[in-house]
Amino acid sequence: MTTRLVVPIKRLPGNDDLPLPAYETSGSAGMDLRAAVHAPLLLQPREIALVPCGLSIALPEGFEAQVRPRSGLASKFGITLINSPGTIDSDYRGEIKVPVVNLGSASFEITRGTRIAQIIVAPVTRVEWQVTEELVDTARSSGGFGHTGTA
Repeated sequence: MTTRLVVPIKRLPGNDDLPLPAYETSGSAGMDLRAAVHAPLLLQPREIALVPCGLSIALPEGFEAQVRPRSGLASKFGITLINSPGTIDSDYRGEIKVPVVNLGSASFEITRGTRIAQIIVAPVTRVEWQVTEELVDTARSSGGFGHTGTA
């Protein structure tokens, strides 16, 4: 079942030439964000850059947008996000910018319109903490950080 949500989006001045984020296939969960750079950006290995997307959104309260790496850029070139996933809160109205990092061994050029990340809108659950002296035990208990091995 697919849920539809109308989200106001604003193109920032000088960005009318860039397509809005859109689902590339009928089964896509995320929409690609494009670089709104005005000149090519050459990202060197281990370099971080904050790439503007030329858009602002107004998410309804109770929703967030997650900004995630694109799998092709990550697996082919080592281009990922330094804070993955990034979160856009419902009360943020500034420009969407993507903090990319080049973990590859070669430089990578980002040009205007390059699809650099994906955005996924999701509901937010608000938590109310309940302080307790004991937690219900599980078979895993406190095992973590690779406790099950790799094989």
